[in-house]
Amino acid sequence: MKYEFNTDYVLEDYILNTKWSDLPENIRDRAIGCGIDLMTALILGSRGRQFAAGRGFVEKFCGEGDIEIPGSKKRYNLFGATVALGHSSNSFDIDDGHNMIKGHPGTSFVGGLMASALYKNLTWREYLTSLVIGYEVTVREALAEQDHYQFLHSTGTYGAFGTAAMIGRNLGFTREQLNNALSVAEYHAPLTPVMHAVNFPSMNKDGAPFGALVGAAAALDTLEGETGVGHILEMPKYRSYLESLGERYEIMNLYFKPFTCCRWAHQPIQAIIDLEAEHGFGADDVEEAWVHTFDSAAQLSKIVPHTTDEAQYNIAWPVASAIVHGDVGIDQIIDEALDDPAVLAMMKRLHFDVDPEMEAQFPAKRLAWVEIQLKDGRNFKSKVYAAPGEHTDNISRQWLIDKFIRRTASTISGEMQQKALDFMQNGLDRPARELIAMLNEEIAK
Repeated sequence: MKYEFNTDYVLEDYILNTKWSDLPENIRDRAIGCGIDLMTALILGSRGRQFAAGRGFVEKFCGEGDIEIPGSKKRYNLFGATVALGHSSNSFDIDDGHNMIKGHPGTSFVGGLMASALYKNLTWREYLTSLVIGYEVTVREALAEQDHYQFLHSTGTYGAFGTAAMIGRNLGFTREQLNNALSVAEYHAPLTPVMHAVNFPSMNKDGAPFGALVGAAAALDTLEGETGVGHILEMPKYRSYLESLGERYEIMNLYFKPFTCCRWAHQPIQAIIDLEAEHGFGADDVEEAWVHTFDSAAQLSKIVPHTTDEAQYNIAWPVASAIVHGDVGIDQIIDEALDDPAVLAMMKRLHFDVDPEMEAQFPAKRLAWVEIQLKDGRNFKSKVYAAPGEHTDNISRQWLIDKFIRRTASTISGEMQQKALDFMQNGLDRPARELIAMLNEEIAK
């Protein structure tokens, strides 16, 4: 099959030339919110073993530089910083997602975005402008990839494309250089089979680190003479995605995650938290619980987890944690928490089944409901829940601020939370490097 490419640089011109002043006010506000939310993920990620592995890898094999990244006292070159941040951003599964691409666009390109912004000493405003562009480009690439290949490739696949776009923009590529980098990144992108990670959870999960690695290599190798031809968004079949650039903003179709685990477990978690609050029972009162959900969620692992990744890509551990602790945050999912006897005992009382009505609405909607049987004979059934934080919930900046405060509370001080939030909302003309240096006063290792 011979592909037809239309290289008129519509996408490249959008990536290279879009300015903060071009963005509608609501998109600027969303950009600030997304900046806060991704920083939540990076702060938590600094505590994870995946980030430690990524740091160790780049410190041994990528050479030194002058880029300071969240969570490390070392300095990295552009390639190393991108790869290390790719290991951090999805480490605790608290980053944004998009239902129709079945993955996490922000984490897929934030490593290359942040590394190149810090390398070029860009302002926070310039960082946020690129952030919007990154979402718009990456989501469209993901939609086209899914249709073209007819296979559920996950975050790392389209993240290679988005990472190359961000590095190319921030380094000031020509349109020809950027077109080439996008072609190379798409061709060599990791084809991450996400359902394998659902069934066998590990650090593989969404593939963000290696999407970042390929995207950075594609961009930087372009500068050394590597060549490629064409990318999917230049095919006539997918031109409609480019026609909506600057008019329809996919950044407004993101969902945001309140809990540190796979999105497919969020519905029963919220249902349980609400049932406990409404009826006043606790974990000691529960005899059994049933989760009625869609097939992909029911396929999530139910093993006793021995690593944080096994706990995140799991449905039994987070649901049991919600019953026992009334929450699922980093303190319930980090490796050191996984020997909690109350949660382990609760896992044995859980049951999961596929509800045909929930399955029929997936993936446009991810729905579930729960049933709780108490030891005293009382039985409670929840309403049907969508996961909290859906794009239809009209998530406000304040929602994301509250999440930042709640989720980073055990990692940074209240004073540091407020300093960081002030910077991310009011420090648009300050160098992004200042924010990282500030945070590293408390989180650098």
